[in-house]
Amino acid sequence: MPTEYSQLSPDTTGQAAPRLRAGAVKAEITPDDLTNLHPMPGEFSGVHDPLFLRALYLGDGETETALVSLDLIEAGDITPLRERIQRELGIPADHVVVTATHTHNAPRIADVSPGALAHAGGPESYAYTEVVYDRVVAALHKARAEARPARFGVGTGTADVNVNREQYADGRWILGHNPEGPSDKTVWVLKFEALDGDPIAVVVNYAVHSTVVFGSGEISGDLAGAACRYIEDHFEDFSEGHRDGDTVALWTPGPLGDQAPRVDLGLPFGVAPTERHKARAYAAMDAQGLIVGAEVLRVAATITELTSSVRIGAEQRTVPCPVKEGQDVMSTMRQELVDTVPLRLALITLADVALAGVSGEVVTDIYRRLAGRSPLARTLLISIANDRIGYLPDDARFDRPVHSVNGCPIARGHAETAIVEGVSDMIARQLRLLQEAAR
Repeated sequence: MPTEYSQLSPDTTGQAAPRLRAGAVKAEITPDDLTNLHPMPGEFSGVHDPLFLRALYLGDGETETALVSLDLIEAGDITPLRERIQRELGIPADHVVVTATHTHNAPRIADVSPGALAHAGGPESYAYTEVVYDRVVAALHKARAEARPARFGVGTGTADVNVNREQYADGRWILGHNPEGPSDKTVWVLKFEALDGDPIAVVVNYAVHSTVVFGSGEISGDLAGAACRYIEDHFEDFSEGHRDGDTVALWTPGPLGDQAPRVDLGLPFGVAPTERHKARAYAAMDAQGLIVGAEVLRVAATITELTSSVRIGAEQRTVPCPVKEGQDVMSTMRQELVDTVPLRLALITLADVALAGVSGEVVTDIYRRLAGRSPLARTLLISIANDRIGYLPDDARFDRPVHSVNGCPIARGHAETAIVEGVSDMIARQLRLLQEAAR
């Protein structure tokens, strides 16, 4: 069973307490040229709202780590970026977690890993990838340079804007709405502020596809972008005395593999929307973003127990899993049929909080099993972390030809165990290392 874990106090260890430092930066990554950047059939016709990267640097005096969130549909094998960060900033590659908000109205970046089932990119995508890499590195340089002594707290709320999307209708499984299916409504909020109370960043974790305006043909951060915009605007308008516009809201996608927004554009794929269609969809995007964003702000205001004595842990591992060929997938999907596909696991621990990254779209039931197995009660799951190899359904789901099974690149009986046992083992190892350091 998961347990609460409190770090040993300085009085107990006889050592100086770790002092947290935090810095966060937001930078625009909207492409200058949209040609051939749509990851699915079609072209982007324009920009509705800009895309951003949001980078958080954390250090405890001994360990440095970085969390980066990109307003993109997916980031493939991000190893070259993590290695570049290590070369240029000295932050170890296995201490860096990069995720995408999974807005479907944005490009993809990076290579498709061998065996992965992901959208392929052409020359324009690879050129854009280098632009994004440059801006991520620059943002982390700035975030570390501006890092301040900070304190940290965590809280949870709920938001009912997601719904299970694996629906059985007319004798077959479709992507629809299944209110009876599993769905995690938890909104996780990690709050970082300077010692004088000046807000630095909030990390948001929620399980939903950002597909409210998918099909509009316009660049947009979608639901995740709308939520972050609402949060950041609030801090700019109402946080008295803080530096204007510098509070960053990083969206991390939770177990979204089987989760859709409750309200979306609602048109069949490939059907051109009218301006009225798009107007309603963008209104739904802003409304659902507001619901999540407002809950984040409510929760953040209730987080009053914060600490600057935070020991950071981080590690990553790769589990080779036997490949399964995708079924009934889109024409833009690429899969190299090799023997194994790399399932990448990443972990950042902050005091008694674990951020567990997984390189695919994890479904609800896997997260529920992980939450019950993890040594830490406060365990968040970040999908699409450091790669996007495909959907990652639980083993039981393979009895049904649902979308997450058809789009899974891993044979039954491997992904769920690798995630639950692998992440739990990594967390337990970090706790042992922390206890040994405290002796």
